[in-house]
Amino acid sequence: MNYKISHRAASLAPSLTLAIDSKAKAMKAAGEDVVGFGAGEPDFDTPQHIKDAAAKALAAGFTKYTPSSGIPELRQAVADKFKRENGLTYKPSQIIVSCGGKHSCFNVILATCEEGDEVIIPAPYWLSYPEMVKLAGAKPVILPTTDKTEFKVTPEQLRAAITPNTRLFILNSPSNPTGSVYSPEEVKALGDICVEKNVLIMSDEIYEHLLYDGAKVKSVASFSPAHYDHTIIVHGLAKAYSMTGWRIGFLAAPEPIAKAIDAVQSHSTSNPTSFAQKGGVEALNGPQDHLPVWLAEYDKRRRYAHQKLSGIPGLTCVNAKGAFYLFPNISGTGLKSSEFCAKLLEQEKVAAVPGIAFGADDYIRLSYATSLANIEKGLERIEKFCRTLVK
Repeated sequence: MNYKISHRAASLAPSLTLAIDSKAKAMKAAGEDVVGFGAGEPDFDTPQHIKDAAAKALAAGFTKYTPSSGIPELRQAVADKFKRENGLTYKPSQIIVSCGGKHSCFNVILATCEEGDEVIIPAPYWLSYPEMVKLAGAKPVILPTTDKTEFKVTPEQLRAAITPNTRLFILNSPSNPTGSVYSPEEVKALGDICVEKNVLIMSDEIYEHLLYDGAKVKSVASFSPAHYDHTIIVHGLAKAYSMTGWRIGFLAAPEPIAKAIDAVQSHSTSNPTSFAQKGGVEALNGPQDHLPVWLAEYDKRRRYAHQKLSGIPGLTCVNAKGAFYLFPNISGTGLKSSEFCAKLLEQEKVAAVPGIAFGADDYIRLSYATSLANIEKGLERIEKFCRTLVK
């Protein structure tokens, strides 16, 4: 049978992060001693009180359809979170609960972009952004950055990239894959341009709580009523609560955009999983004492990994101030990222993600959301591998 695949689907690049993580897990399952740096999820378990809340809801029979935009108490909990932590006032009707942060991103792009629109995406970027834009029929406009600017796009770059067709600017801070964090002043400067040029901002803030070295974040929506009106915040519970598999994300948007997104979601997923939403309420409203413990452990790993990477021949590395990734420059080895990662996995049984997946072929992404023992073992192997390349 000669099946016809749509142009939309055929144009998509598969997720390299998921593919590499799956391959590493398959090799481990086959008995190979693989060290995986590919995971984009915490290695800690979901806090017990959150699991208990979901289990209680499940046991009580909370298993039916919910409103497509989420149960009222979760939408209220999200609105309360934005008021408490970000000083932002949203009505529950401006909050849409989704099946994960990725789903929220896709909903935003689908609801705001159409054929002929342009979406500005700084690179390195989270690999799904351009694919989502293409699925919406819009055009990704990539703004390259390097480690020389800590992977941050400048106001001058942004202004020069805006055209009459620009619909959306995607801002991700703290960043996946680089871990870079824009300062409040840098965020405001980018937001000012978008307000001036009437460009919407999708601000992906899912790594908001994972900060180091005194880094501060401030949502672009918080600088003025005009910034608020131009911003859609996407967020979720995956990273700060280790709820990646629960698939609970959320967004906050101006009312007309939230209404449009609710309509889109009602015809795609119906609603996020009912009892998982009850866990989400507990995550946002319950104890937060796990987070300082996790952050201290992440920071210990980050410092060790950065110090070790900085001493490996052929590599240089900016010490990220957020998320749980480092993004070392491998250009000194003479290899591009796909070849580097393929040989590293084959020869040393270390799984890393090629930077080409994020639009940056001279880099690789390493996640330190794994034990310090794994990090030590994996980096020893990376050093051994690099010493065969750099004489």
